[in-house]
Amino acid sequence: MATERELNKRIKSIKNISQVTSALAAVSASKASRAQRQVEATRAYAGKAFEILNNLASQPDVGHPLLTARTEIKNSALILVTGDRGLAGAYNTNIVNRVEAFIRALPVPCQVITVGRKGRDLMIRRGYNVVATFENIPDSPSILDITPIAQVVTDDYLSGQVDEVFIAYTDFVNLITRRPTVKQLLPLRPLDFEGMAVSEYLQTVDLSGVSDRVYMYEPQPAALLDVIVPRFTQLQIYQSILEALASEHSARMVAMNNATDNAGELIEILTLDRNKARQASITSEILDIVGGAEALKG
Repeated sequence: MATERELNKRIKSIKNISQVTSALAAVSASKASRAQRQVEATRAYAGKAFEILNNLASQPDVGHPLLTARTEIKNSALILVTGDRGLAGAYNTNIVNRVEAFIRALPVPCQVITVGRKGRDLMIRRGYNVVATFENIPDSPSILDITPIAQVVTDDYLSGQVDEVFIAYTDFVNLITRRPTVKQLLPLRPLDFEGMAVSEYLQTVDLSGVSDRVYMYEPQPAALLDVIVPRFTQLQIYQSILEALASEHSARMVAMNNATDNAGELIEILTLDRNKARQASITSEILDIVGGAEALKG
């Protein structure tokens, strides 16, 4: 059994760690709430943009390369969104495992674009073709922080280097539940958005008769599509990253709360062991005193 002094040192160390994990849990809860508010704030814009995109796509003789599906798929690309840091339980591992299963099921080669150091390290270590990586995304990103990611995938798609693009992120359901998700990003399917990235935000958009609605466009619809389609692609990536950030912070909050609870249980066990060690030490000293007294009497 460890000595009383050693047990005191361990108890003090665990108490210090529990203070850190408790603080991290509080910070992560605040960040998760802020990320979720950002997601909700963009839903109205996403719905209206998607409504206009549907109307534009339904116009005769109006098309855009990002709306056109390829007849033959030769290469795919996938954006993998993970965190830059750990201490979030199985958050990063779960989405990487989901992506691995998805890539293995694809009939064509797939190149990976990672957002976050953890995803980059895991995919490179497991031998996948990582062609670009983005790190240090802010906790409250703006659309400008997402633009380079969207530019890479749209350029690759328009140049014919890839024929379809997917995005993998962790869908935030609530503070306890998170869902690793892989959805299609390009080509956009405005008339059939099931399976598209962040399609759950568009379920409430009323598309009945949208092709018959009268809009006055300035400039012409074809020129307007050149602006709206890339921006809508950026919006999909932006909202996916916000979902992933909220999921990461909530996963870290849960992991740190569990660590704090486990530290409390361990402190109780060590305190009991310390009391036993102290009692054994006192008993030993009493026996020594009694033994010495008996020896003096003899």
